[in-house]
Amino acid sequence: MESIIFSEKIAERLTGFLSKQSYSKLGIITDSNSFNYCYPMVADKLPDHLTFTFQAGEAHKNLETCTKIWTWMTENDFDRKSLIINLGGGVTGDMGGFCASTFKRGMRFINIPTTLLSQVDASVGGKLGIDFMGFKNHLGVFAEPLAVVISEEFLQTLPLRELRSGYAEVLKHGLIKSENYFHCLKTDNWQVQPWKDIIEKSVSIKKEVVEKDPKEEGLRKILNFGHTIGHAVESHYLDTPEHLLHGEAIAIGMVAEAYLSHLKLRLPKNDLDTVCDKIIAVFGKVSINPEAFQSISDLCLQDKKNEGKTINCSLLRRIGECEYNIPITREEIISALAFYNELKHEPA
Repeated sequence: MESIIFSEKIAERLTGFLSKQSYSKLGIITDSNSFNYCYPMVADKLPDHLTFTFQAGEAHKNLETCTKIWTWMTENDFDRKSLIINLGGGVTGDMGGFCASTFKRGMRFINIPTTLLSQVDASVGGKLGIDFMGFKNHLGVFAEPLAVVISEEFLQTLPLRELRSGYAEVLKHGLIKSENYFHCLKTDNWQVQPWKDIIEKSVSIKKEVVEKDPKEEGLRKILNFGHTIGHAVESHYLDTPEHLLHGEAIAIGMVAEAYLSHLKLRLPKNDLDTVCDKIIAVFGKVSINPEAFQSISDLCLQDKKNEGKTINCSLLRRIGECEYNIPITREEIISALAFYNELKHEPA
């Protein structure tokens, strides 16, 4: 498992960490947003380095951008003893780590996640990947970063919508592993919270699961609650004007899969109502055109937990207890999307 470092003074902590490392060359990979808002927070403290910046957004998490990164590495004589720092959100950590771990059969990298989403989820666990043919994280590898350095300082740079996107994964951690944690998470004025404590708690939940199942052969699949349908919803809207952030799509997925949990595992109706009320209080509602239901259910066939043509889902037995490899049908997915659509709309 990678070393996870929490720091309230990111620049000083990073400088100290790098001074103890040996490397031939240092490279920083950022997206355009992180370069503008986060890179200046650490740039003056970094030793000599080269930077590569790509256009921010999930739409650029693809082979084309990877080719540009590998070309940059090659033209600047990076070698297997070089060190890469991925400074940014989940897209940067996923893609930068993927490029580093495949360049010359693997070089070391450090993740510095700058969004709530990447701090509590994407940067921990060694899953790296890019989107391909419209499918989320379709190409990828398992590779551990040398370290993950996490600081809530970066949250000050986030638009409220991005902060909320990350909060979906925080809610998920409570739903799959800790009822008390879930119930203590706020819906009113949710953006004002002890983020350092929340990040550390969520990271500890994910780390505990990953250490027991690093290659997602069993237990780790519970971390995908909300993601079978959520990823399909995200993919469906990816290149449209109605584009959703990852956490916004996962919020829809968690409501839909909570409904399937009630249907398949007898999640108590009170728990189902609590999940729906809490998620919609934070995220509001998206109106999904029923004509899209079939397309979204078809996209679920590409989920990485599937076996053959069987769609496997991680569902809740109760709040705080999740089971994996529960088979679901496309008809059940469509009924879950209909359930979501019929819920009362409450503005976020």
